[in-house]
Amino acid sequence: MFLENLKLAFNSMFTNKMRTFLSLLGIVIGVGSVVTIMNLGESVKRSITDSMNIGGVDEITVIPMGSNSVFSEEFAYSFQDNVYGIESVSAYVSTTATLRNGQETKSSQVYGVTSSYIDDSALLYGETFSKANNLMREQVVILGYDLAEDLFPGGGAVGSYVSIYRSQAKQYRVIGVLEDTSGSVGSNTNSNAYIPFNTFDERLKKVTAVSQYTIKVKEGFSATDVSSEVKSYLSSVASSNDYYVSSAQELVDMTESVTGYLTTFLAAIAAISLLVGGIGIMNIMLVTVVERTREIGIRKALGATPKTIRSQFMVEATVLSIFGGIIGIVFGVVVSYVISSAAGWNLYFSLWAILISIGFSSAVGIFFGWYPAAKAAALDPIEALAYE
Repeated sequence: MFLENLKLAFNSMFTNKMRTFLSLLGIVIGVGSVVTIMNLGESVKRSITDSMNIGGVDEITVIPMGSNSVFSEEFAYSFQDNVYGIESVSAYVSTTATLRNGQETKSSQVYGVTSSYIDDSALLYGETFSKANNLMREQVVILGYDLAEDLFPGGGAVGSYVSIYRSQAKQYRVIGVLEDTSGSVGSNTNSNAYIPFNTFDERLKKVTAVSQYTIKVKEGFSATDVSSEVKSYLSSVASSNDYYVSSAQELVDMTESVTGYLTTFLAAIAAISLLVGGIGIMNIMLVTVVERTREIGIRKALGATPKTIRSQFMVEATVLSIFGGIIGIVFGVVVSYVISSAAGWNLYFSLWAILISIGFSSAVGIFFGWYPAAKAAALDPIEALAYE
């Protein structure tokens, strides 16, 4: 019986192509809009998250805000002694200085950093600082990507020397060049220069307070949880006004939450068009019932029960909405691809968008197909046979 109703549904759809097209239009637009919005929402969320991952979501930043003398270079080691889940802690101070190589001159932010501040993985060329570089106050420097390009347009920065001017000029040997970080969020190092912390203190500018501590979280630990522990530890040694703690993971979590809410809100608005499409299906089915009144009378006269008639029209409405849902999904995927390509995002498909769209379009067919089906099933066979 079901297969017979399915066959009748497809015959009806292809017999009245224009009517079928108009019935499907609302469902196609509704489903397509939902799929497009949810796919693009997922793509934006992933793109932002991937961009933040470049800066390191496993890092926690502690910025001293007051004049509390506890925040010294040595204080960096106390974090590991008092907070579980920390792999390493580094500190930095900074100032503005002028760097020169021959005729090439650039003003840059120069950072004095501890040996663990820059990982080997962050380098494009060369090597990072060793503990000996810091202890011996050696005049070595690591350049950001753009700064190295500006000072050494012909390449060959590593192993060469640059002069760093502040109160007086000193020669520094370049030991490394950082990767290009222009695509990262909040951690663009391309125009910066880095020297050992103790070298900064003795040869560039006397350190009176650490500017920032960077805490790297051990693999397998939550940066959000470790950040909470760091805040708890700091509250025991300083006033809450003396420091500020943040982590990239907290920003990622907040971004994902906001993007998720916004995507759901927009998808809900787009889903309203599905209701409009459902009303269109109901109208078409009511017209179909009127047109096929005589056919319904003949079927009832031959023994068809109201349940059989109702099932026939319910199947037709459901097939119509599912068919529109499938076309809408394809339409939504194509539009998502075009928009994401134009925006330069990687396209990520939302499985939930597809499942919700199929389920919703099926529900629309069942809900809005019930009344026309019930009306067809309730027709009196004698009146139906006499209908002209």
